[in-house]
Amino acid sequence: MPGPWHSLTPHSHDSSDKTDSALESSNRGLRVIGLSFAILTVTAVIQAVIVAFSGSVALLGDTLHNFADALTSVPLAVAFWLGRRAATSRYTYGYGRAEDLAGIVIVVLIALTAFLAGYQAIYRLINPQELSALAWVAAAGLVGFLGNEWVARYRIKVGKEIGSAALVADGLHARTDGFTSLAVLLSALGAFLGFPIADPIVGLAITAAILFVLRDAAREIYHRLMDAVDPTLVDQARTVLAATPGVRKVGSVRLRWIGHTLHAEVDILVPHTLSLVDAHAIAVDAEHRLTHEMPRLRAVTVHPDPDGPEGVDHHARLP
Repeated sequence: MPGPWHSLTPHSHDSSDKTDSALESSNRGLRVIGLSFAILTVTAVIQAVIVAFSGSVALLGDTLHNFADALTSVPLAVAFWLGRRAATSRYTYGYGRAEDLAGIVIVVLIALTAFLAGYQAIYRLINPQELSALAWVAAAGLVGFLGNEWVARYRIKVGKEIGSAALVADGLHARTDGFTSLAVLLSALGAFLGFPIADPIVGLAITAAILFVLRDAAREIYHRLMDAVDPTLVDQARTVLAATPGVRKVGSVRLRWIGHTLHAEVDILVPHTLSLVDAHAIAVDAEHRLTHEMPRLRAVTVHPDPDGPEGVDHHARLP
């Protein structure tokens, strides 16, 4: 039903479909996290083997960094798992917001990565260190960069497809880790060419790149926390509602992301001469059209208002 009671007892034809779709998105997110965790772990293991051959302390630090970063998949996996739980009388919208909390953790980790990369670059600029076993160092940097960049592209792609800002942010986090490994590769190349100063200079450049990634990730999570949506989604919803037979005007349209699903609250104006049953039918039709036209829209509350007669304010406070 489109009124207040409708949000409690939605029609079964869209309720089960949307729930199944949301669960599939969560399952897909968990698969991405599991596979990327495995790739990052293998990458770190390969680097650890190279560390054993080269004896490089710098590579040891980068390897431990990559192991730690692989573990950052844990809070996001917990968030997706929580998001699958049904709503309760306390958490009436479910647990989708856990993704936003995980996103905050990821943004903090990216900021920490930028700080450590900058600190290390400045330290090496003040205290130059000679690199040894350059071939092994370069190989470790290349492995770290390729592994993290593949994970970054995978997470960002799927995160955008299922509407998960936290998964996109985690993909950006993996990209920053790839940058730090790339710094190792470029530093080894600079030392090989006779420019040891290239090590801290490249480190500073990588720090700047990480700060740009941090800006994008923080903005993405901030928008979710503030219930921001793409204005084109609002325009799409208005177009669908306006095309619904019986809808004379479209009032307010409010959309919000909860995890990786959209929720909507909309007002429509229908002829004031209609019976309650007929107005209800129009509202139900509007809801169905919205849920079919907007794939990630999981729940809709439609409020019909009477349009007319002229000069009557139906929302005026009664004496």
